[in-house]
Amino acid sequence: MNRASDLSRLWLPQYWPAWLGLGIFRLADKLPWEEKRFIARGLGWLAFHVVRIRRHVVLTNLRLCFPEKTETETRALARAHYDSLALGLFEVCAGWWAPNAALPPHRVVGLEHLNAGLARGNGVILLTAHFTTLEIGGRFMSETHRMGGLYRDPNNPVIAHLMRGQRARHMSPAVHFDDLRGLVRALRANSAIWYAPDQGKRSKSSEILPFFGVPAITNTATSKIAGMTGAAIVPFFAKRETDHSYTLALLPALENFPTTDAAADAVRINRLIEEHVRLAPEQYFWVHKRFKARGPGYPEVY
Repeated sequence: MNRASDLSRLWLPQYWPAWLGLGIFRLADKLPWEEKRFIARGLGWLAFHVVRIRRHVVLTNLRLCFPEKTETETRALARAHYDSLALGLFEVCAGWWAPNAALPPHRVVGLEHLNAGLARGNGVILLTAHFTTLEIGGRFMSETHRMGGLYRDPNNPVIAHLMRGQRARHMSPAVHFDDLRGLVRALRANSAIWYAPDQGKRSKSSEILPFFGVPAITNTATSKIAGMTGAAIVPFFAKRETDHSYTLALLPALENFPTTDAAADAVRINRLIEEHVRLAPEQYFWVHKRFKARGPGYPEVY
């Protein structure tokens, strides 16, 4: 099927709800940020108390990762997470459609670490994780410094089509997450590539390793990619502040990375991510089943 017929198929009736939803969010993107935050709190309350989208998953993840918290504290954190998720939808819209003047205030800290990594000439992996601020953080970063990124197509083909277009618009190059050769080519061309390895799946490049002290399928490919290319690994995290501004923090490139022990390297990355999750735990993507499908000997926690 050619590209034109693929696009025409997206206008079939079964996809009209997706187009309608996107149209609503496109209009909502024009609202002031104060109103977006107010609506997000309402949507968060609704999703947590009434619709209960993945509420059991969120609570299970939080109980596993923060066993020191009381049940009241855990539920309060889960409730805050739903507000963060809802606001993240508006941030996605801003990342895709908003002009620069309509973006919320932000600051970039540590840009010299990215520049130092690029000066080595072997590309930079901007190592990050799945936070609710991921999309707007990428937009902020792309406006500050040219960068590429990995992307994964959502299951809905309408949203996948739109996302591919936005990735290509704001990122250069945009590389599919399964395209290892494309990623290696981009790094060897000295590109900076946005890369979030914290949602592991069973593969040749995964092991069961601790995340917040809990065994989880963990991606160990970062070491392989760094070893193949010599790319610098520069951690990058976007955080929503209490004054409604955003901080993009780039850290010094990881030293002595990779080693000969890919599992130890992956644990090191997990601990780095844990450290930044603890700075704003409600902003991490807890709706993901991080501890699923671990295999024989591990309980099914969901």
